[in-house]
Amino acid sequence: MQKTVNPVKTTQFALAAMLLLGLTACSTTKSDTTTEVKETRVTESELRAYCPSITLLEGTAFLSKYDKGGPDDPAQLVYQGTVTDTTRACKYNNGTLSMEVAASYRVVPGPKFKGGNVSLPIRVAVVEGDKTVYSKLHRPTVNISGNNAAQFVLNDNSISMPIPARQNVRVFIGFDEGPYNTK
Repeated sequence: MQKTVNPVKTTQFALAAMLLLGLTACSTTKSDTTTEVKETRVTESELRAYCPSITLLEGTAFLSKYDKGGPDDPAQLVYQGTVTDTTRACKYNNGTLSMEVAASYRVVPGPKFKGGNVSLPIRVAVVEGDKTVYSKLHRPTVNISGNNAAQFVLNDNSISMPIPARQNVRVFIGFDEGPYNTK
């Protein structure tokens, strides 16, 4: 009696054997150089620390630019920018609160867009109580090719202030069409 061999099972067995041999070789390979990685641990107090949230003011989450004809005519839209997400991170050190804020944006060309770069006015502001402690106008340039939407992320990591006595700090980020008589 002659035994038949199933080619599919044979191929599967061969692949499994090669995979095991490859994994064994990986686990027994030793490197002559050792790199020590310093582990940065987050403490419980850092996890529980106050980190002001980000607020989008009404009218700052969208920016629409129109050609002649104005905002009542969608056929005259050059482009529209939108804030799509925000985040922040805080660090406490020697009596100072340092914050990094980031927002993602999407810019969609309209019927009147001719291609190229778009400069967007984006403001990051920090208010403690009723006092503005930080305000910066960013003007990132975004390249839009053809009729394709573009996405980008704005990071601002230069926010630093004394640790607030109360949890009354607000962070604002969004489009700012002016006037630009502040920092």
